[in-house]
Amino acid sequence: MPARLEHAILPRPAQPGEKRIGRSSGLVEAVRQGRPFTPEVHDALRAADAVVEVRNFSLWYGSAKALYSIDLSIPRKGVTSLIGPSGCGKSTLLRSINRLNDLVDGVRVEGQMLLNQSPVYAPDVDVIELRKRLGMVFQKPNPFPMSIFENIVYPLRIDGENRRSLLEEACERALRSSALWEEVKDRLKSSALRLSGGQQQRLCIARAIVADPEVLLLDEPCSALDPLSTLRIEELIHEISRRYTVIIVTHNMQQAARVSRQTAFMYLGRLVEFGPTADIFQAPRLPETEQYVSGRFG
Repeated sequence: MPARLEHAILPRPAQPGEKRIGRSSGLVEAVRQGRPFTPEVHDALRAADAVVEVRNFSLWYGSAKALYSIDLSIPRKGVTSLIGPSGCGKSTLLRSINRLNDLVDGVRVEGQMLLNQSPVYAPDVDVIELRKRLGMVFQKPNPFPMSIFENIVYPLRIDGENRRSLLEEACERALRSSALWEEVKDRLKSSALRLSGGQQQRLCIARAIVADPEVLLLDEPCSALDPLSTLRIEELIHEISRRYTVIIVTHNMQQAARVSRQTAFMYLGRLVEFGPTADIFQAPRLPETEQYVSGRFG
């Protein structure tokens, strides 16, 4: 097991009989009442080299507002976790980066989002080209009904690449990066649907990185997996984050603490606190963050 996972700083669990923390910054009530507040962004992240910049970004599904004036800069490389209760806007924010929310009727946005300083929502943005710059892995593995090889090289084929030698090289590189090569190298022509759930998810990660994306987006990638497969995916995320910027949505506090370098806590469509993961879980600035990561709130 990588040292990063073995010695991860974990959230302090609530103790038996422990009373709820009485102190409050008033932030939760401000959010519930729609009053403005300033998110707590730790100084360590203010000057970071950002690959994704979110500036005063809001999103509506029809008349329902899902994101409220999000300001967030995702540092380059490493893993950033988005945590918070169900319905707080984590997945909505993640899917806004590659504009998957455009596929939902009635969606509109305000504010700005930048990917490596280029606008994501400018009128002249080619959304297909944008999505080629971003790898995406969903909650449930979604291999295509084709061979393992064709699954991996599919993003290259749709981009017009048909040179066999290049496709084979890219396939092997991606499968090695996803720790799957030794398990499937002798059956690349077999259907990807025959793989186990954990293998399928690693295949989806390999497919997401084969075209060398600028950012890898993971939307609860372990929620449908058993504990052993989850551990393999976490180890894989740790390895991949040395080369890629990874943004992961997770409900699992232990997972966020194990795999991420920085963590953003969201509540009811707002960013609440953003800082280094060790600080968020061991020395958060806001009592609401402490209550959430220790299981007393949310």
